[in-house]
Amino acid sequence: MKIAGFETFLANAGLRNYLFILLRADNGMTGVGEATLEWQEQTVLTLLHEWALGRVLGRDPFDVEATIGGMIRDQYQGGSTVMTAISGVEIALWDLIGKACGQPVYRLLGGRCRDRIPAYANGWYGGARTPPEFAERARAAVGLGYRALKFDPFGTAWKVLEPGEADAAVAIVGAVREAVGSGIGLMIEFHGRLAAGAASAMIDRLAPFCPLWCEEPVAPECLDLLAEVKRSAGCPIAAGERLYTLADFYRLTTLRAADVVQMDLAHCGGILAGKKIAAMAAAQDLQVAPHCSIGPVALAACLHFDLSTPNFMIQESFAEFDVPWRNDLVGGWNPIQNGELVASDAPGLGLELDLQAIARHPYVPNAFPSLWDRDWQTNFTQNRS
Repeated sequence: MKIAGFETFLANAGLRNYLFILLRADNGMTGVGEATLEWQEQTVLTLLHEWALGRVLGRDPFDVEATIGGMIRDQYQGGSTVMTAISGVEIALWDLIGKACGQPVYRLLGGRCRDRIPAYANGWYGGARTPPEFAERARAAVGLGYRALKFDPFGTAWKVLEPGEADAAVAIVGAVREAVGSGIGLMIEFHGRLAAGAASAMIDRLAPFCPLWCEEPVAPECLDLLAEVKRSAGCPIAAGERLYTLADFYRLTTLRAADVVQMDLAHCGGILAGKKIAAMAAAQDLQVAPHCSIGPVALAACLHFDLSTPNFMIQESFAEFDVPWRNDLVGGWNPIQNGELVASDAPGLGLELDLQAIARHPYVPNAFPSLWDRDWQTNFTQNRS
């Protein structure tokens, strides 16, 4: 079996434009992947056709190490754009391999390690600005069955928090904790906003609310500063969504700069790279919780990874807080069960692209506002008609 066709499809989903990949084998089988990257979808699309296509056509899809390893070597510069293109191809290869073997992908990655995939909700707080608004939306998310919620209470902060901003963030977290009770996990998203000292001071103030973790408290490239913050933190630290290479994750794990490693399979090289990162984390007694803020194909890849990875902790999910047409873009897809996620036992990833539905939702330029633009607070909700 050889790869004989390579197609891409863009579909708008509110704040994001999902970029899907479809590989066609010479025996008629297909594999789907996802290479979504906020603000850079058209750039990734160009890179896929001008550069990745020639490195994929004619290859045996089973040769994942050689194909993807060669692409990572050959791309030379690194960074999120090219690694997203490579990751999308890698995910599509695994879908094709699973179909060729007649097996769900997780069985090819080591088999089932667990019967359930716990999820935490993200995207649920869109439009909330005040503590009561956050509390109301938190109760609604818990009502859907989620036992953990992630949210950013910091507005558009950058490096420092003025006293009023810090008090407002503490009030929001306190209101959410009071609304949902002590049995619900709270993940506090910093989005790399703060300088190390400001981050440590804020984590100290949030510790009484018992966060499940504080996420990306400092800029993602500052691993030494992250380790410094972690050493003084009174709660677990999570990080890794904006790291892209095995070398990045080697530094993160050997520094033990985070308690929870959040590789994004759609950006770090794909599923097999994620398994290697998980192994590095396991050697340091760290857990993994894959970041996934994009579309259904990327989430499907995460679910197969989650089932087959011993040190997996919990999976991020926007699935119920996305645009109403999210699930129309794919077929055979129903992963949500009362706040938990379920991977398909169908061959491959267990879903297919609906090209007619994708065509009904064309690309929208610059759909996602900057996290330092006040519009992001208003527009973060994606559940729109």
